[in-house]
Amino acid sequence: MQQQPNIKNAEQAELMRESGRLLAQVFAMLDDFVKPGVTTMAINDEVERFITQELQARPASKGQYDYPYTLNTSVNEVVCHGMPNTTHPLKSSDIINLDITLEKNGFIADSSKMYVMPDASPAARKLVKTTYQAMMAGIEVVKPGARLGDVGHAIQQVAEAEGYSIVREYCGHGIGREMHEEPQVLHYGRPGTGLELKAGMTFTIEPMVNQGSYRTKTKKDGWTVVTKDKKLSAQWEHTILVTDDGYEILTLRAEEKN
Repeated sequence: MQQQPNIKNAEQAELMRESGRLLAQVFAMLDDFVKPGVTTMAINDEVERFITQELQARPASKGQYDYPYTLNTSVNEVVCHGMPNTTHPLKSSDIINLDITLEKNGFIADSSKMYVMPDASPAARKLVKTTYQAMMAGIEVVKPGARLGDVGHAIQQVAEAEGYSIVREYCGHGIGREMHEEPQVLHYGRPGTGLELKAGMTFTIEPMVNQGSYRTKTKKDGWTVVTKDKKLSAQWEHTILVTDDGYEILTLRAEEKN
């Protein structure tokens, strides 16, 4: 039986809000740093420096499940959990997802953003844009009394309308003092099904959308998940708080506030 989600009180929600605000600053810093020629390990090292030294916080992914790095760097056909390396600088045609977690005062925020290099193809750009729209469609149905199936259905409709597929094996999750709490948040589903949302719940919405089939495989490193058909994949992620009358995006970035 599924455990009950952890409802945050006002004080805990405020601490989550602070973690989310700090994490948004990490992405703002990266906007000028991520460009062709930079290695994913250089991005990793800069994020670790910024979180620990500038923000006086902790990169929550490092050491989690024995993962050795601060963030996931998922390029092109990598769906998720891509590991930073020193040997593959970003190319001018790449798309990359940077998935970062940050813990401050005992509470964790989790978010990811797609970075599109200047010569990325129109098809790659469309996938990235549609995936963002799908995530936002899911977020916009969040309110007390809505169900997780409503969230998944909204995401699935946007992605599949463009001929894309939703990755099934990985999902969003409750978050707070722990990186992974209840509930699991699927990015596909049927309206009116699944857990009922209540004010004070915090969870991530993080759809992974593939250009081709939703099928994936894990590489020999045990972490890197790629599309089976080698087509592109995109992902966006935010940490969400269910409020009394809707939702709040705790990891909202400045460029999204319009």
